Amino acid sequence: MSALYRTHRPQDFDQVVGQEHVVRTLRNAVELDRVAHAYLFAGPRGTGKTSMAKILAKSLNCVHGPTPTPCKECESCRSIHDATSVDVIELDAASHRGIDDIREIRDRVALRPVHGRKKVYIVDEAHMLTKEASNAVLKTLEEPPDHVVFVLCTTEMGAMLPTIRSRCQRFAFFRPGLPDISTLLHRIAAAESIEIDAAAVSLVARAASGSFRDAVSALDQLATACSGPISVDDVRALLGTTDAGILFDLLDRVAAADAAGCLVAVDAQADAGSDLGTLITDLLGHLRLLFLQQQLGALPAEAAVTDDEQARIAGQAERLEPATVHRLIDLLRDVLDDVRDGADPRLPLELALVRTCRPAGDLTVEAFDQRLSRLEAALRGGSVPPPPPPASPAPQPDAAPAPAVAPAPAPTPPAPDARRLADRWHEAVVPEVARRSAALGSLIEHAVPEAESGDVVLTFPRSQVFAKTTADTPQNRGLIESVLEQAAGEPVRVRMEVADGEAGEPAGAEPLGPERLDEADLLIQIKEKFDAREIEERA
Repeated sequence: MSALYRTHRPQDFDQVVGQEHVVRTLRNAVELDRVAHAYLFAGPRGTGKTSMAKILAKSLNCVHGPTPTPCKECESCRSIHDATSVDVIELDAASHRGIDDIREIRDRVALRPVHGRKKVYIVDEAHMLTKEASNAVLKTLEEPPDHVVFVLCTTEMGAMLPTIRSRCQRFAFFRPGLPDISTLLHRIAAAESIEIDAAAVSLVARAASGSFRDAVSALDQLATACSGPISVDDVRALLGTTDAGILFDLLDRVAAADAAGCLVAVDAQADAGSDLGTLITDLLGHLRLLFLQQQLGALPAEAAVTDDEQARIAGQAERLEPATVHRLIDLLRDVLDDVRDGADPRLPLELALVRTCRPAGDLTVEAFDQRLSRLEAALRGGSVPPPPPPASPAPQPDAAPAPAVAPAPAPTPPAPDARRLADRWHEAVVPEVARRSAALGSLIEHAVPEAESGDVVLTFPRSQVFAKTTADTPQNRGLIESVLEQAAGEPVRVRMEVADGEAGEPAGAEPLGPERLDEADLLIQIKEKFDAREIEERA
């Protein structure tokens, strides 16, 4: 018994699924007798390139032709379908790629067809031809005899010589969507009396990754392995795919910053015998859909998801910050590289999930960006509760108001986010400032931030007067304010002071003036602060 993908290969243009633009053009070419001398079919594997070439050969050589609807019953149609026709020559350029093979074709191309009207050469994997062989076929490809038609099939259009592409009519074969593959699988299952659940068909179609041949081969394998109706569990056990519900559940835990729940979910998959490498690959595919949903506002038409999954992806994309999605994609890509090198995927996967759920423990710039995104999302959504108002007694008619409070309302207490930034000054804010300006980062590393009335005051110790004087410029303050504004979600004003009072000295001391340093001490401080070195003058 032949494989299902060979038995159910499309026999005519009506049976082709998902390549309407190619079918329409070739139909019109046959009906109007405007068939070109050379065609180039390019597209991913399993999209119907060779099948389309055979249908074109049938349309040209059918006893009732040329016709866009070959009878499929005559000797010519049957021999083309069975690959036994002497007028339709199929070549595999991967094994016949040398110049001698092309010379043989060039010598025989002048011979007229034996039974049909046209001699059709179908060259699979045409990009595998050597440069010399490709150049040798150019003249024949450009001006072949009237009874010859060339069809070149390739999965790599860019690898074809421009001189060959210019001599052919080019057709791009696209990956079919989930509905197209599901329709084909249902049709084959009905013809072969295979019982399979609709959900299992969708799972097989998704695992095929846009290849008709892979989907039909998987169905053939399932029909052989399962004695009864094929269920979703049978498909997962045989193909090793991850249930979409597991992916949704895992990313829901990431959205809730539930690191412990993520570890429990990974542990459950490992105990169930699932391939964690496949889980990482499927998780990256799911994150790609979330990324597209967040950037485009909707999934592209070719996304292999059902309507219910599309709605769940849209909801999950709203709960996850884009920075979290980007960070988890980067981490999982690194994990996948380690797995390909032979590492155990479990611990790297767990670390990636925990680092994404708890960015506060990570001092990288990407983690800082993720924390800022969470703060901004919290401020937009109002999930951060406002600070409680100070308790004040009921107004008394005969009590005189305090003079300090009468002219203006009490200053607004600092927001919780400002306090949090002050707490994480050295582990988050200073590294981000240093990333933008290394000199400014070294100047403010000894400053202590304090939130006062919505402002951030940077207090320098008395030993860092030089650092305060150098850093206290409008340009430097603007850079620090821009970093703090990203975290707070609103403009923040920065002031710089020296410890022990506004003037920098304790009470009763003389006002602090500019520190007088001799030339040697000044050079030492400059070299320490700016990582500089002294260059001797040349005569």
